[in-house]
Amino acid sequence: MSGLDDRLAALDAELAAAPAVLVAFSGGVDSGVVLAAAVRALGADRVVAATAVSPSLPAAERVAAHAFAVGLGVRHEQPRTDELARPGYVANAGDRCAFCKTELVEVLVPLAAGLGIADVVTGTNADDVRAGFRPGIRAAAERGAWAPLARAGLTKDDVRSAARRWGLPLAEKPAAACLASRIAYGVPVSAAGLARVERAEVALRAALTGAGLAVRDLRVRDLGGDVARVELDAGLVPEIGPELLGAVTGFERVELDPRGFRSGSMNELLPDPVRYR
Repeated sequence: MSGLDDRLAALDAELAAAPAVLVAFSGGVDSGVVLAAAVRALGADRVVAATAVSPSLPAAERVAAHAFAVGLGVRHEQPRTDELARPGYVANAGDRCAFCKTELVEVLVPLAAGLGIADVVTGTNADDVRAGFRPGIRAAAERGAWAPLARAGLTKDDVRSAARRWGLPLAEKPAAACLASRIAYGVPVSAAGLARVERAEVALRAALTGAGLAVRDLRVRDLGGDVARVELDAGLVPEIGPELLGAVTGFERVELDPRGFRSGSMNELLPDPVRYR
């Protein structure tokens, strides 16, 4: 067997040891593979997917998550979470994700218990654990959620490979972090601010499509001071002029990042990221 085969066997063993699981399903490829692996290990009747609904979840992601879960034949819960009721989340310091994950797990654990399920699992992979800047991982673990991908040693590349092997429709899906990740640390998070970013991204993506430009990764970053920074596929940067940037409304000034899209680029703005590791 290949190394991937060994790690997938370990993933199956981790999940098969649980009587049933509730998967914190964001709609992304990591938690999608956990969900699919759980169905393979336990059967659809012993697996529940739960997608947290809040202003930080783009509407399109919610729709896609439901379609994927239904396609696997699992029950799909869509509980509401209220991150905005947590001052630490609203303050948006480098540990914002810890408050988000705390809210998530504290909603999902009782939901699971009400369904007779003791195990809540997440899509954290082995690369996430090694990345060093993941304050939400610790918060989730401290509240009882566990990460089968990380336990089995599956990296992000492994996850993509598994999704392709299993023919999952989200195998090539780009990373899709929550809307709060678009807001610069120190800029307070609000429902209005999250909605503004979502509208801007939807409008810009539509404008690019209308111009015949296929875009994979796209972010509109709220830098504060009514300034937005657009990040997208590096190869498209030379094609983006003022007319296309004009699709981004709601901000006084809109800038294009010449370096293109970079996952986690907001972390670069933290004066002391080490303190949040």
